[in-house]
Amino acid sequence: MHRSEITIDLGAVRRNARRLLEVLEGSALWAVVKADGYGHGAVDVAGAVLAEGATALCVTTVEGGARLRREFPTARILVLGPSAGRDVALAREADLELAVWELPVPEGVRVHVKLDTGMGRWGLSELGELGSNVVGLMTHLATADSDPAFAREQLKRFDEATNAYSHLVRHAANSAAALRLPESRYDAARCGVALYGLSPFGGSPADDGLEPALRWESRLAQVKQLRAGESTGYGRRFIAEVDTWIGVVPVGYADGFRRDMTGTEVAVNGRRCQVVGTVSMDAIAVRLEEPLAVDTPVTLIGDGVFAEDHASVADTINYEVVTRIGSLPPRARRTVIDG
Repeated sequence: MHRSEITIDLGAVRRNARRLLEVLEGSALWAVVKADGYGHGAVDVAGAVLAEGATALCVTTVEGGARLRREFPTARILVLGPSAGRDVALAREADLELAVWELPVPEGVRVHVKLDTGMGRWGLSELGELGSNVVGLMTHLATADSDPAFAREQLKRFDEATNAYSHLVRHAANSAAALRLPESRYDAARCGVALYGLSPFGGSPADDGLEPALRWESRLAQVKQLRAGESTGYGRRFIAEVDTWIGVVPVGYADGFRRDMTGTEVAVNGRRCQVVGTVSMDAIAVRLEEPLAVDTPVTLIGDGVFAEDHASVADTINYEVVTRIGSLPPRARRTVIDG
């Protein structure tokens, strides 16, 4: 029996893509499917969003782009991460496009020159002479989800640097900017987190018309009563003040249920229950209101339990929650539906 089950609803991914295309009002949707599609499966997600009208796929590495090329022979694929030497040669062979921020620009491959307008990472401080293989100009917004004023300052810098190159594809928006900053949309928007129905703002996905695509389920493997004064888990972090029923779920930090998510809630048989005690490598304990049967279903994400809820408890972001979930056998069974 699997420890947990992950279900990816490609129907939700499709609806999120349609929502983004509606918001973009004619700008192209470029789907970011790095980190194996944010833990949702890059190939499955890519196929779904291309069918809905996305016109490019964005990945981190040339190797990842080459894998997608085998599945999607005609798709436009942009590599966002650094590449050099053998990577450039492989990009040529696989007909990939590269984001570059160092001169000279590699030849024989289509490139997008990246400007650093405020992220303070990859990017040129100013444009130099652009060769004929430059097909796009891009930047990366640092605060579209938290400080729109600074994001607008970045866009102003980008405009000033690129207005003379209207014949090239310009792109700057991530999911947050695509949803909330119309001026950021340019010719294309590189959207990732919103495609998966995750809020780029850490709130409810429904606030922006998004639908979570990932569901994570397990079960109660043991149910027991702690007497007042007894504890559960390493370090005795939870000591029962009164007689308390707990359920043990066979999922822990090795499965992607982070150790700092103690205190979050999951749904046991549809009812919200708090995770108590220390999250172990292979198990968590949840406080129950009453004794329940072994194998009672537990929803870790879904049924009103959002990745954003867990992220808030762990003081992190929903991106990290979903990309850490272990979806390979024998720890989990992964199912893809198209609802």
